[in-house]
Amino acid sequence: MGFIIGLPLTLKKKDAAWAVVDRLTKLAHFILVRTDYSLDKLAELYISEIVRLHGVPMSIISDRDLRFTSRFWKKLQEALGTKLNFSTAFPPQTDDQSERTVQVLEDMLRCCVLEFEGSWEKYLPLVEFAYNNSFQSNIKMELYEALYGRKYRMPLY
Repeated sequence: MGFIIGLPLTLKKKDAAWAVVDRLTKLAHFILVRTDYSLDKLAELYISEIVRLHGVPMSIISDRDLRFTSRFWKKLQEALGTKLNFSTAFPPQTDDQSERTVQVLEDMLRCCVLEFEGSWEKYLPLVEFAYNNSFQSNIKMELYEALYGRKYRMPLY
């Protein structure tokens, strides 16, 4: 997980996205946030957007954002029974594919920002859907199919 920051302020006063990627399937979620959200707010979003859908993860690799290295976040993950790891500049100590996935998601989101400027938040669910429904050559299927065991119906044909 990591933050994509430096995005233009939206009508709902959001200026960042929190990218959360499953290490096994590479399925991703974008959570619309503000860079000044409190740790309490981030914990609430984490429970409502990730734990609600997928359960409590066994481990997390996150960037070294101050929010993730804080005592509160460490204690929350400890209470949930989740092992907390931090990415480093050295590939053996991190999951390169997850790092690359976050980079792809960031590139997709930045293209959306360029195209839709202040209304990029409206298209965030479609960016997430497009990524999660894309064919992945390393697993020979779409990410949704890897997670749910069946193909998703496309909204447009």
